[in-house]
Amino acid sequence: MKYTLCITQQCNLRCKYCYIGKREAQMSLPVAKKVVDFIFKNTPPEEKIRAGFFGGEPLLAFDLIEKITDMFESHPSFDRERVELDVVTNGTIFSYKIADFLNEHSIGLGISCDGPPLTQDMFRNFPDGRGSSALVEDTVLRATEILPCVLVNAVYHPRTIRHLPLVVEYFSSLGLRHIYLNPDFSACWSESEADLLPAIYDQIAGRYVNYYLRGKPHFISLIDSKIILILRGGYQPLERCRMGKGEFAFAPSGNIYPCERLIGSDDGNGLCIGNIDEGINIDRMACKMAPGKETNTECLSCSIRDYCMNWCGCSNYFSSGYYNRVGSFLCASERAAMQTAFNVFQTLEKELGPTFIDHVAGMPVINSFGKEVKWNAPLLNESS
Repeated sequence: MKYTLCITQQCNLRCKYCYIGKREAQMSLPVAKKVVDFIFKNTPPEEKIRAGFFGGEPLLAFDLIEKITDMFESHPSFDRERVELDVVTNGTIFSYKIADFLNEHSIGLGISCDGPPLTQDMFRNFPDGRGSSALVEDTVLRATEILPCVLVNAVYHPRTIRHLPLVVEYFSSLGLRHIYLNPDFSACWSESEADLLPAIYDQIAGRYVNYYLRGKPHFISLIDSKIILILRGGYQPLERCRMGKGEFAFAPSGNIYPCERLIGSDDGNGLCIGNIDEGINIDRMACKMAPGKETNTECLSCSIRDYCMNWCGCSNYFSSGYYNRVGSFLCASERAAMQTAFNVFQTLEKELGPTFIDHVAGMPVINSFGKEVKWNAPLLNESS
């Protein structure tokens, strides 16, 4: 079960493609207490709990993170082996106090960064227009020295897609080994840009293979996530989108959404499915469903249907306006990613022998540690 606590809508950046409305709203302690109770009450005993602190910029409310963490750990149903907490930050706020707290409470850190200044400063700016790259790079360097695992998530856009291989190289040069690459599905992607994907993903694959051959494996989401599927024969039921059933996001107001990307300005719009005081009305999701049982007619005969993220409701919504209608760019990206992953799999299995044992168990990040790490590193949602 995945839960996201949007503890504040305040943010010190004004990223051009951000889907969270910026205002002074911050989650109160009474609302936070109800959210924590909701999480323990509604998670089946056989399932783990993954709860993330989100924003705005959550580290602007670090004191609130401390208090909510205590709510989790002091809850009668808390089990450290079952509950995983993480924070997703824009990387502009960091301190040794924050790092010590994250280490002490085994809270994972994910940094949203689009790469070197060329790409980072194109979209992730301060309100006065200044770029954030220098500050975020400093945070990455300090965090990787102190924390056992730092994840990075880069959003790519039609204006930055050609630089994606450079982005991977940049992260690697900073010591990052867990790299998530996700497109801005709300952008206007053209057919010509979609046609570039096989070649661009192939360039990333070349770097990925080289890292392995040098004995320094990296986790790169668009490759590793698909290698898991190759070994398993496709997405399993609990790996598919469970928005509104196995995934919930809580706005500072206590409003509940089926995914954090749908909070928006938290105006109680048609994407809201309830409130922490009133409960959930799952039927509200129907208004964003296109008619028909299947996502897209062409999906019925597609050879990679079981390996494709056609089930991702929020990605579909930003692409097509419906939770169950796949956009053309997602289709092109998934096809290119599957072919890339298959080529990588064949190359490394031939060169190194069995390479992806941990992927079968759904834990591909283990390869990139190089040693056993007992701390639970959070896996960012593919669409985050």
